[in-house]
Amino acid sequence: MKIGIIGAGNIGGNLTRRLTALGHDVSVANSRGPETLKDLAQETGATPVRAEDAAEGAEVVVVTVPLKAVPGLPAGLLDGAAEGVAVIDTNNYYPKQRDGRIDAIEDGGLTESRWVEQHLGHPVIKAFNGTYAQDILDRPLPAGHPDRMALPVAGDDEAAKAKVRALIDELGFDTVDAGGIDDSWRQQPDTPVYGLRAGVDAVRKALREASPQRPADFRY
Repeated sequence: MKIGIIGAGNIGGNLTRRLTALGHDVSVANSRGPETLKDLAQETGATPVRAEDAAEGAEVVVVTVPLKAVPGLPAGLLDGAAEGVAVIDTNNYYPKQRDGRIDAIEDGGLTESRWVEQHLGHPVIKAFNGTYAQDILDRPLPAGHPDRMALPVAGDDEAAKAKVRALIDELGFDTVDAGGIDDSWRQQPDTPVYGLRAGVDAVRKALREASPQRPADFRY
């Protein structure tokens, strides 16, 4: 598939490494410009591009930038994407640590990914937000392996969610349907599933045990 990755930090960089190794056509962008991605491009064969061009023709787009940077993404970011594009949101709200106060999340009760959707003007699929970046490289296992990790995946667009779950399976991880975007609080920071390295049954249990009340450390 043609895949665009916006953000070349730990998650974005390692997804670039794995997805190119699997034969996908990956374009990668960051906030500093394509010339700063030459090393990653040389290592992986990915194409460094400007953020406004990352989604061009893409069947999957990964948005993996700090949450506070989402409103600053180029307008019309997804206009040139392929029909039916699946947009993966890996973001988390860290108000005290990084992002500052976001009123719509704090006061309006929006999940992080619903807020991202509103800025992008497109449905998103929440995945990888609680995954350790190094695990993307170190922990893939074949389907059926008893130690295979499972990742929660939330989203309202069932076709896009199926596409993302198939891609994660190809990357070497099981998935658990975590419901819609309004349910994605179950996988936000400091929930039982966040950072959990476990299989399908344990991930389902952790999702069930989540509390809708945002933990104090993740409120402003």
